[in-house]
Amino acid sequence: MSTQTANLEKDIPSIEPKAPAAVAAKPAAPRSSRAKKVLPALLAVALVGGGARAALTYGHEATDDAQVEGRIANVAPRISGQVAKVLVGDNQPVKAGDVLVELDATDLNAKLDVARADVLSAEAGFASAQAQLALTETNAGANLRQARGGVVQASSGISSSKAALDQARGDVQSAEARFKLAEADFNRVKTLKTEGAVTQADLDARQAGYDQAKANLDVARARLTSTEAGVQGSSGGLEAAQGKLAAAETVAVQVQAAQAAVKLSEAKLKQAQAALKLAELAVSYTQVRAPVDGVVSRRTVEVGQVVDPARPLMALVPQNDVWVVANFKEDQVGEMKPGQEVELTVDAFGGREFKGHVDSLAGASGARFALLPPDNASGNFVKVVQRIPVLIRFDGELKDAGLRPGMSAEVTVNTRGH
Repeated sequence: MSTQTANLEKDIPSIEPKAPAAVAAKPAAPRSSRAKKVLPALLAVALVGGGARAALTYGHEATDDAQVEGRIANVAPRISGQVAKVLVGDNQPVKAGDVLVELDATDLNAKLDVARADVLSAEAGFASAQAQLALTETNAGANLRQARGGVVQASSGISSSKAALDQARGDVQSAEARFKLAEADFNRVKTLKTEGAVTQADLDARQAGYDQAKANLDVARARLTSTEAGVQGSSGGLEAAQGKLAAAETVAVQVQAAQAAVKLSEAKLKQAQAALKLAELAVSYTQVRAPVDGVVSRRTVEVGQVVDPARPLMALVPQNDVWVVANFKEDQVGEMKPGQEVELTVDAFGGREFKGHVDSLAGASGARFALLPPDNASGNFVKVVQRIPVLIRFDGELKDAGLRPGMSAEVTVNTRGH
């Protein structure tokens, strides 16, 4: 046992501690000196990077709070009715004037036939009233001309009779004067004959003159009586002619009545034509057409559905009439003006860059148009940087650009431009 132990001790080398070698230890570098070397380098790099960024972005204002906008046209029927056909599907491009939906037009076509029949009836009534007016005017004109001719003739007869009456009265006066002269001469000669101063022959001559003057006086008086009777007859004829003229003039009332009937028939004709136009429009409204070019969106109409003008059937989104509304912070818009150049990128197209220009700035911040605008006079004031909407128009043709309203965009405005 002791022998084995002794052998093991021989095999195992003895381990004795050795004295450490004298090593010349160098002192470690302090951390503060290393920081003093690195910190200036970092500051220099930061200053250079900041200066470069400031130089590159000087006069440029950027924001990612921007969206593509466009006009959305809601399509609604002009009349109520039941949908017979839906001719478009979701997201289908259409052109202005294309038929989108057709409504059942059976009852409207029947109303259109009634309106056309009413127009024909009104046209016939108008033509009849015109013919009646023409006939009344013809008869009234003929009677009036005849009555006026009779009045003129009677007036002329009265004038002639009055002239003849004046002449007859003059003849009577002249015959009376001659009779008085012949009577005086006859009496004087008769006296002289009694005294024997004249012969019987002289007396007979004066007697013959006296008889002739008396006969002439009787003739003149008879002619005066006849002329006076003629004047009275002419006056009666004038009164009769005037009565006929008055009767003819009363026909003018009939003419006015016929003219009124023509106007009434014309008004009924126009009313029937207006009703026909409305019926035609109602039939045309059964075809709901696209008001603009665009893509069908938000379609809610189906065949058999009863629709009315209060509910839109679908929406049309134009693809070539789009713009961008960028909401800049209020401290970014101080130098912005309409016409300044803009660079845009749309998230949907990666790095594709669009060119545009500033069209206009909104008249107020977006918060002023909120449902509950902020009231900073309440006492609890927290300053919040406001956003000003800026409308930006694209430059160039956008027909195949594929822009859709609602897409997010990043906008950079060159405020150094004009």
